[in-house]
Amino acid sequence: MSTKSPGEDLPVRRIDRILAFMSLGLLVLSIVSFFAIMIASAADADMRSGIWPLVGVLVYIAPIVAFALLLAVLIMSFVRRARANRGG
Repeated sequence: MSTKSPGEDLPVRRIDRILAFMSLGLLVLSIVSFFAIMIASAADADMRSGIWPLVGVLVYIAPIVAFALLLAVLIMSFVRRARANRGG
């Protein structure tokens, strides 16, 4: 029989917070980059030089990495909860 009450949650670990905030930060960075590209395109900026190619790639890569980080947080949380419920 378990000593914990059913409503009691596990504490959030530091790595979970770090990965969650990294995921959120990458999503925000991607959205900001998207709007920067829209504004720069409207202002007829040269999108082939400077930092613009990196900003363009960031819009595509950052959401994928953010999703992978969020998925890692969810998997770690499910594994930790299963171990806690099992008693080990």
